[in-house]
Amino acid sequence: MPQTKIQIVAKEKPKEEWGNGLEFLFSCISLSVGLGNIWRFPYIAFQNGGGTFVIPYLIALLVIGRPVYYLEISLGQFRGGGALRAFDLSPIFKGVAAGQVLATGASITYYSSIMALTLRFLLASFSSELPWSSCHDNWGDDCHDGSSPNVNATGKMSPAQLYFEREILHELPNIDNGLGLPNWQLVACLAAAWLIIGLVLIRGIKSSGKAAYFLGVFPYVVLLVLLLRAVTLPGAWDGIVYFFKPQWRELLNPLVWYAAVTQVFFSLAICFGTLITYASYNNFNRNVYNDILIITTMDSCSSIIAGCITFGILGNLARQTGVADIGSVVKGGAGLAFISYPEAIAKFEYVPQMFAVLFFLMLFVLGIGSTVGMGSCILRVIRDQFGKRAGPSWALAGGLATLGFAVSIVYMTPGGQFILNLVDFYGVSFTALILAIGELVAVAWFYGVRRFCADIKYMMGIETGWFWRICWAYVTPGLMSAVLLYTLFDMSALTYKGVAYPQVAHVFGCCLAAFGLLQLPGWALYAVYKRRKAGVSLWQRLCAACQPAESWGPANAQMPRD
Repeated sequence: MPQTKIQIVAKEKPKEEWGNGLEFLFSCISLSVGLGNIWRFPYIAFQNGGGTFVIPYLIALLVIGRPVYYLEISLGQFRGGGALRAFDLSPIFKGVAAGQVLATGASITYYSSIMALTLRFLLASFSSELPWSSCHDNWGDDCHDGSSPNVNATGKMSPAQLYFEREILHELPNIDNGLGLPNWQLVACLAAAWLIIGLVLIRGIKSSGKAAYFLGVFPYVVLLVLLLRAVTLPGAWDGIVYFFKPQWRELLNPLVWYAAVTQVFFSLAICFGTLITYASYNNFNRNVYNDILIITTMDSCSSIIAGCITFGILGNLARQTGVADIGSVVKGGAGLAFISYPEAIAKFEYVPQMFAVLFFLMLFVLGIGSTVGMGSCILRVIRDQFGKRAGPSWALAGGLATLGFAVSIVYMTPGGQFILNLVDFYGVSFTALILAIGELVAVAWFYGVRRFCADIKYMMGIETGWFWRICWAYVTPGLMSAVLLYTLFDMSALTYKGVAYPQVAHVFGCCLAAFGLLQLPGWALYAVYKRRKAGVSLWQRLCAACQPAESWGPANAQMPRD
């Protein structure tokens, strides 16, 4: 029986690589343990009933988060390229990677806007008295700071909430008459944020890898200090009990499961192409199994700590204002972190300004870790596709920063939070869930779990357990598909703090989602078209587009396939 001779030709060593394994580990921690945990997790948990959300979140973390994290790290390390190049394993699914990169582009715009808000608070923290620690005269009777216990506080708001909504955002009650003009102070902060993002991207992976030691450790110090303060506030335990105590009937609500699954995407930074990019700079034979367990465990702990801090503060606010229901003490929304955390810091007895500076510096540092990962993903895809024609790295990074800044200005308007919520739902969360299903189908069913596990063994020398195999093939895509279908059947019109959007906003959102999802058929048609040959039927071309491309192979060698 004739044997097939496999020729292995060494590939050129990639230009960029992590300095060592610790740089990769801490870079993944700073990417995954970022704004998705400290900023996004608390307000999503608050919107979905606290404890009612935590149970689906932990389940999703176990059977979706960890398996997908392992899959993407292994895929990126094996292929040694960006997200688009990784899908050479089944070119008909390259639209999954393209859609994920577009979702990453949408994410980086509003993550940078959160960094701008953080920088604005950071500057305000240097004042002799924290401006959100007491009521201002121009707020009238809407404010209650707890200094007058005999005053009826029902229906009043805390100084932190009023400061954020009226002094920082100048927030509109709705956007029926437009978004308003950008706030120049926030625009200046946004420019500073993008300048820092651009400079880190210009320096490349080696620079961000060194910075990751600080980016990955510093936030935990500040979080633990805030946690200790939050749990000692009067009424804090009422809020923490609300955070962990589920409303069992609401567990059947598909929208809660949808929120939990998409939050796992944000918490771990999976299904956006960023992990594939980071892993592509790894040593080919690095065993990342323990790294994955460490990162995902730290990520879930960070989210729970952030939730305890936020809900402990909400419990304190509920006691101060006389509100019995923790869920109605504030309106929620994407700005919840800028209400709850400052509220706790203002209650520090000694030098609250110092703790405010530390906290907002931490939040800004987390933003750098998240946005640099997203930016690296986008730049890697461009370099993979265009090579030297893409231009020098500094020009690419500078161009991305300039474009990102220009687009992000919309969030600096009085109606900016409405747009952030809209883009988050249509342009990121909804499309990310569909694309994640496509990713699992491409790897587990078209490329094949057995073949993928053989690649992992060739690369790391370890066997893949049955838990991972079953999750990749059945449990993970099955659960995500069920959540998607139930959500589509039970979906209602998107609102922001209970305020409806004008029709034109929904049209814009649908166009945003369509642009990301149309990458799937678009790239599939392109893959089939590229395989046109005389005498080859459409079916044969379709089958060929599902098989690994000729360029597919491990990062340390090129293995021609029959």
